[in-house]
Amino acid sequence: MKITEKMIVGLTYELKVSKEEDEIESVPFSVEVRDEEDPFYFLFGNSGLPAKFEELLHEKKQGDKFNFILKADEAYGEAEEDMIMEFPKAQFSSAQGFEPGMLEEGNFLPLVDENGYPMQAKVIKDLGENILLDFNHPLVGFDLHFDGEVFEVREATNEELEHGHVHGEHGHDH
Repeated sequence: MKITEKMIVGLTYELKVSKEEDEIESVPFSVEVRDEEDPFYFLFGNSGLPAKFEELLHEKKQGDKFNFILKADEAYGEAEEDMIMEFPKAQFSSAQGFEPGMLEEGNFLPLVDENGYPMQAKVIKDLGENILLDFNHPLVGFDLHFDGEVFEVREATNEELEHGHVHGEHGHDH
C-alpha cells in the first residue's frame, strides 16, 4: 500500500536540525528520534506538517527508507516578530495549572488556543511582572534533516477522516 491522500502513515526516523547563519551551516544535531516502540503517526494530506515533507513521502510504501533535508523555507519558515508577545505573569498561576519553575527562560509552556487545540510557547524573557513568550513553531528557522523508514501505511477509517486525525493506539482517543 502506497502513501497517498487519506492514508494513515507511521514513520520511524531521526530528526536533526541545522541553521544557516552568515552563509555558514551549523553541524546538524539530533532533536528527535521515533523508533519502533514509539513511531510517529499522521493522516496524510491533513497532517499540519510542511507540504514538502508530505510531498517527499508521497507514493512510498511500508519498509521504504527516506533521507532528505527540508530547508527552513520549505519547513517552518523564519520567525515572525508578531508571534512574540508579552503577558502578565499573573495569567500563569497555580490555579491555571502552572508552577513557578515553568516560567523560566527557555522552557516551553503547554497551552491551549481559543478552539481548545494544544499549543506551546517558549519563555523568552522574564520581565518582572510580565513574561515574553514566543509562539513561533519550535523548529522555525531550522533546516530539518530526516533519516528514517516508513513503518506502516493503512487506510484511514471514516471516523479518522471525519475527525481529521489518527485514532487508536497511535492516535487520539475520544
